[in-house]
Amino acid sequence: MIIGNHIRLRAVEREDLPLFVGWLNDHEVYRSLLIRSPLSLASEEKWYENMLARPPAQHPLVIEIESPSGWQPIGTCSFHEIDWLNRSAEFGIMLGEKSEWGKGWGRKAVRLLVHHGFANLNLNRIYLYVFASNERAIRAYQAAGFTTEGRLRQDIFQNGQYIDALIMGILRSEWQMEAIHADR
Repeated sequence: MIIGNHIRLRAVEREDLPLFVGWLNDHEVYRSLLIRSPLSLASEEKWYENMLARPPAQHPLVIEIESPSGWQPIGTCSFHEIDWLNRSAEFGIMLGEKSEWGKGWGRKAVRLLVHHGFANLNLNRIYLYVFASNERAIRAYQAAGFTTEGRLRQDIFQNGQYIDALIMGILRSEWQMEAIHADR
């Protein structure tokens, strides 16, 4: 478990899958992801079994926040495409609990996993792709120290139009220079 201030990241359990299906079938949640059709519980169970076969460092983590009734799951985050030779990984996040949007949890989860990537996995670069239209996510990434490295013009076709994708990244040296890891 990775623990921060009123937030923690824990392993995904089979019991989480119905919650994930609900989030991933919500248009407001999946419109910033590369999901094109509804997901079933059966397909999510198959995803879960395939995920368990991957190395643990590439397993998604459930984002939980502390609430008066205990720990509440609000989303997931993970590293994909870990390149151990070049010490880089792609970052991904999904905040599925819409009632918690805009409260800074995404920024905290990003910082917490970035800290883990640099301090525990010995990564040198963490990067991500984000739709240029997803301003809220871009602000969260910038607040966590990510900078825009490039733009993929008209990369994604969504809702009848092409949109750009941004490539953002953060280097270990940038992370070390800033005090961003102090606000986990």
